[in-house]
Amino acid sequence: MISDNDYSRLLWASRRGMLELDLIMVPFVEHRFKSLDAVNQQRFIDLLECEDNELFAWFLGRVKPEDPEQAAIVEQIIDYSQSKSD
Repeated sequence: MISDNDYSRLLWASRRGMLELDLIMVPFVEHRFKSLDAVNQQRFIDLLECEDNELFAWFLGRVKPEDPEQAAIVEQIIDYSQSKSD
């Protein structure tokens, strides 16, 4: 279980400075992160180490992450983002 302090830091780290990424990542953290299992929470935390340009390309579906761990969480983020815009 993630502490409130860690969650606040995670939420802050999800604000990337690129509006398009902020609009995808921040709502995912706010509405889905706490309900993820420990494996997927860690995948998300690890994803924060990626470069913005990589994240942007992945979320737009231009390319898929080569790492299957990254691909798994990116797919969940995309699914969430698409479901809330329907």
